Amino acid sequence: MLMNLDSQQWDVNLCRFFDISMSILPTICSSSEIYGHISRGSLKGVPISSCLGDQSAALVGQMCFKMGQAKNTYGTGCFLLYNTGIEPVFSEHGLLTTVAYKLGKDKPTYFALEGSVAICGASIQWLRDKLGIIKEAAEIESLASSVESSHGTYFVPAFSGLYAPYWEPHARGLIIGLTQFTSKAHIARSALEAVCYQTREILEAMFKDSGISLKNLQVDGGMTDNDLLMQLQADLLGITVVRPSMPETTALGAAIAAGMADGINVWNLEATENSNLTTDKFTPQISENERNAHYLKWKNAVQRSMYWEMTGDEETDENGQPIPNSKCRCHLGLPPSSKGLIPGRAPMIG
Repeated sequence: MLMNLDSQQWDVNLCRFFDISMSILPTICSSSEIYGHISRGSLKGVPISSCLGDQSAALVGQMCFKMGQAKNTYGTGCFLLYNTGIEPVFSEHGLLTTVAYKLGKDKPTYFALEGSVAICGASIQWLRDKLGIIKEAAEIESLASSVESSHGTYFVPAFSGLYAPYWEPHARGLIIGLTQFTSKAHIARSALEAVCYQTREILEAMFKDSGISLKNLQVDGGMTDNDLLMQLQADLLGITVVRPSMPETTALGAAIAAGMADGINVWNLEATENSNLTTDKFTPQISENERNAHYLKWKNAVQRSMYWEMTGDEETDENGQPIPNSKCRCHLGLPPSSKGLIPGRAPMIG
């Protein structure tokens, strides 16, 4: 938060703004070097040689070392990191620019765009704990699989507003498209689809910011055990979803960085390809027209969730409508039918 992405040193202006003395801040180091040694206990003398945040560690653990590779972690929320290479890309579509990793003192710094979704697995917990639709979270897959589609039901889990790319705190959750035919199975399936739609929204924003095509999406996190969710994600993105057999990618990423440090040199991944890694792959099974038709309805549902919880202090336009949150310069509404969604392909991933 206090580091200048250009200089990669503590930012004087930010430290002054937050009234933080730069003298108390540690020296900024790379993600992979020997910082010190354990001083006591059974591991005394073992070098400490890796320092990565959890999402950056997962990116390394998924071996997303090339510009244009991305990983998505599915947990209570979703966290998507998109490798943009050695130059930072500053978002104009509601995303965060961050350091991905720097694997050595003399190695280049790689940057990423980051997007987060507040409610993913938490929506399944809500169905279990508040509605009683399921008794255990693991039951969601079999229940959702008992129907062939959500039958026009859309679930926008904006329980506390919407995160990236909207940053709209006044949105609230809704389930729309209900008929007398709708069952708990349709609602369960729409909850899984909501995770996939929100991921697509972030990937579209990332493509608009970076112009880098995504060929497949690496995934990890507890929700990836759900095969139906992974297939729905591939269907609604139009690209292959790749799930590694090694589920603890965050721990793996930290271990990779530790082993690459000078003085450790357990392995060298510079020329390593991940093609030999054991993975499960989910490929799209629906047409592009069907994919985009579903996505257009999702955008409609999101639009209807906006500005539900108002305080009365919001700015309005000449028609009395709330002005979109200034944090989101993109304010995505319904995508035009002839632009943005290009027939025959998914626009954000090429």
